[in-house]
Amino acid sequence: MDTVKFAIPEIIFGRGSLQYAGQCALRLGGKKVFLVSDSGIEEAGWLQRLMDILKKEGIEWVYYPGVTSNPRDFEIEQGAELYMKNGADVIIAIGGGSPMDTAKGIAILANNGGRIRDYEGANKVERPLPPMVLITTTAGSGSDISQFAIITDMERSVKMSIITRTLVPNISIVDPLILRTKSETLIIQSAIDALAHAIEAYLSIIASPFTQMHSLKAIELIHKHLPIAVETRSLDALEQLSIASVSASIAFSNAGLGAEHALAHSLGGQFDIPHGVIHPILLASVMRFNLDSCVDKMADIGRIILGGQKGSDHRTALEGIDKLVEFFSIFDVSTQLRDEVGEEGYKFLEPIAKMAINDACNLTNPRAATSEQLLQICKEVW
Repeated sequence: MDTVKFAIPEIIFGRGSLQYAGQCALRLGGKKVFLVSDSGIEEAGWLQRLMDILKKEGIEWVYYPGVTSNPRDFEIEQGAELYMKNGADVIIAIGGGSPMDTAKGIAILANNGGRIRDYEGANKVERPLPPMVLITTTAGSGSDISQFAIITDMERSVKMSIITRTLVPNISIVDPLILRTKSETLIIQSAIDALAHAIEAYLSIIASPFTQMHSLKAIELIHKHLPIAVETRSLDALEQLSIASVSASIAFSNAGLGAEHALAHSLGGQFDIPHGVIHPILLASVMRFNLDSCVDKMADIGRIILGGQKGSDHRTALEGIDKLVEFFSIFDVSTQLRDEVGEEGYKFLEPIAKMAINDACNLTNPRAATSEQLLQICKEVW
C-alpha cells in the first residue's frame, strides 16, 4: 500500500457533550473566545446554552452573528476584522456547515491576512491558525471534522473550495441531543449530504483502507436509520446519523470527493442552493457516469443498499444506483434541477459545467470528465 496521510481532530462525541465546550476552550488557552453562529441556532437556544457554559468557566466572548447559508466572502472578511479588533484567542463555532466554514475562513485571515479568495484551492495557507473548537448542530456537513471550507465568492458567483490540513479544527464536539431541535427537512438534507460525502469518498482515486471503512459504515447507517429518524424522531436513530456523519466526514476529509460535489459547488454558487438539496438531484447520475471506472467499488455500495449481491458486480452496481433513487423518493426532496432553479436557470448550465471542471473535487473523481460531459449530466437531471 502507498503511504497515506490521515488527519482528524480530537472528537468529543455523546449525548450532552456540549457541556465540555468551556473546558475545551480553556485547554486551548482560551481567555476571550470568538463565537460564530447564526440566527437559527440563537432561536433554538443552543447559543445561549453555550454562552452559559463559557460563563461558568470564567471565559469572556465576542459574538459574531454575520453568518448566512452558503457563507459569503465579505462575511468572512468582516468577521476577521472583528476577531483582530477584539484580541480574541480561540474560535468556537456552533451550527451547521455555514457557521463552521465561516469560522474557518475567519481563522485563515486572522493569522494569514489578505482576502479569502487568495486561498482558493489546496494548500495555500502558510501560517498556523488560531485554535478552533467546532460544535456541529447537524449530522451532515462534516466541517467540524474536515480540512475543507466552502466559501462563496460573490463577484464570480462560485463556491470556492479551500483545502488545507490547518483547517482541521483542534476539537470537534458532536452532541446528538442537539438534533432533537432540527426540522425534518434539515435532518433529511444533512443526512443526504453525509451520504454523498461517503459515496464520493469511497469512489475517490486516493481512498485508502482507513477512509473506505468509514465510507461504507456511513452508507450503511444512513440507509438504515434515516427513514426511522424522520418517522419517529428517535434519539437512538438520530445518534446513529451523527455517527454516520462523523465517519463520512473522516472519509471525505482524507480521501477527497468527486464530480458530484464539483457540480454542487458550482450550482450552489450560482443559485445559492444548500448542498443537501442538490445531492438527491445529481448523485445517481454522477454515479452512473463513473460506473465503468469503478465497478467493483460501486458494487460494494450496491450490496449495502440492496442487502446483497444481485448477479454480476455490474448488475449489482446498477441496481444499487436505481435503489438509491427509490430511497430518495421516500423523502420530500427534489430530484429534478428545474424544480429548484426554475426554467430560466437552464441558460446557466453550460457556464456552470465549465466552472465545475476547475473545482478541486474533480481531481479525485474516478473518471476524468470534460465540461461537455458535466453539462450532459445537468441536462439529464433537468
